[in-house]
Amino acid sequence: MKPWVVLGKAPGEEGKELVLSERDGTFVIRAGGLELMSSARHGSEEAMADLALQGLTSAVPSVLIGGLGLGYTLRATLDRLPSKATVVVCEISKAVADWNRGPLAKLHQDALSDPRVHLEVGDAGRAIANRTKSLDAILLDADNGPSALTLRRNQELYEYAGLARAHQALKLGGSLVVWSASPDPRFMNRLEDVGFDAHEERVPVREGKKAVHVLFVGKKRLVKKQR
Repeated sequence: MKPWVVLGKAPGEEGKELVLSERDGTFVIRAGGLELMSSARHGSEEAMADLALQGLTSAVPSVLIGGLGLGYTLRATLDRLPSKATVVVCEISKAVADWNRGPLAKLHQDALSDPRVHLEVGDAGRAIANRTKSLDAILLDADNGPSALTLRRNQELYEYAGLARAHQALKLGGSLVVWSASPDPRFMNRLEDVGFDAHEERVPVREGKKAVHVLFVGKKRLVKKQR
């Protein structure tokens, strides 16, 4: 088996070095030696776009993606949106953004060059907090999910305060889709508590394999839930 070829290194959050590597056409980003994402497994990232944009009726939709990753979620989102859409992508790491304009661009047909895309190098939570009832969908893939965080700073995104801000940022009927490495019933309860109709979808990590990734789907309620 061929060795991994290191294509780039950069300081990461909380002192965890980011490393981009490639082997036989497979790209991997690791943080502090732990794999964050791999181009060998991206079906769930693409499924996020399907779930977030189901039933979308706006002719000029506005979408926010928290976490650029390897660009698969962005590519799938663009492929499902009209020409007048706006997609804001928030990526905390400038290195990851640069790699997506460089060696990773071929994975997503250089999606960052699409005129509908606006890249913000910064915190997704802050970008969400700056918006009020203006987004049709939020796709959140900023970490490994609410119960498998790699960065402590991301915790607030998945707590009541962060979810309440996401709810406030969405239009009525808007969708929040959150990627997770594992199920989390307490997170589902939080989604319901802040005003979403929530369910989860399980997507195989690879076709034919039992291992799954979990997508939490929240739809902003059109009417207040009766207790």
